[in-house]
Amino acid sequence: MPAYHLVRKDGSPGVTLVNMGVGPSNAKTITDHLAVLRPHVWLMIGHCGALRRTQRLGDYVLAHAYLRDDNVLDDVLPPSIPLPTIAEVQLALTKAVQEETGIDQSQLKQHLRTGTVVTTGDRNWELRFEQIAKRLNQSRAIAIDMESATVAANGYRYRVPYGTLLCASDKPLHGEIKLPGMADAFYQERVGQHLAIGLRTIDLLAKEADAGTLHSRKLRSFGEPLFR
Repeated sequence: MPAYHLVRKDGSPGVTLVNMGVGPSNAKTITDHLAVLRPHVWLMIGHCGALRRTQRLGDYVLAHAYLRDDNVLDDVLPPSIPLPTIAEVQLALTKAVQEETGIDQSQLKQHLRTGTVVTTGDRNWELRFEQIAKRLNQSRAIAIDMESATVAANGYRYRVPYGTLLCASDKPLHGEIKLPGMADAFYQERVGQHLAIGLRTIDLLAKEADAGTLHSRKLRSFGEPLFR
């Protein structure tokens, strides 16, 4: 998996960007390997299918909950175990979106949707929509992808703070699919901004880490000491 490393001026670790590709198996593999390095935080910054009619292509999705239909971690972390969101990460992502987009606070909810993200292991899930429609509706899901819940689940499992910010690249349930021409225009407009938001978030969270306020007690079991 291609990776790009930015170190600080003093030579200490800074930010690593990893292109994990597509699918929950890739997401599990890379986070298994990253976890042993004890990162302060990891973020899933990627694209998703928007599930609500009111969403627009290019809008952002901040995951507040995850529906795990990826199945790759079920043996070690049952899907019935809830994945809590990490407040510090959620706040930093929201602030970074506002700063990088310049959207006024009063208009932010029109461009940044919060809610449940579904992660599926089936790239052609639309072909069996009738089978999963009830589950999507019951979960109140707003977006679907193939990696986010896997990344979050491994973050929870390994006690690494995690967060997810996705960008709606298509609306498969409403006839707005990502055709080649649309994709080119979409990527040119959004990829740079999305990356800038992720880097700004890391900058904000680095201050939390330096202050010792990032590593949440939510991720530790009863009587478990802090890793750092």
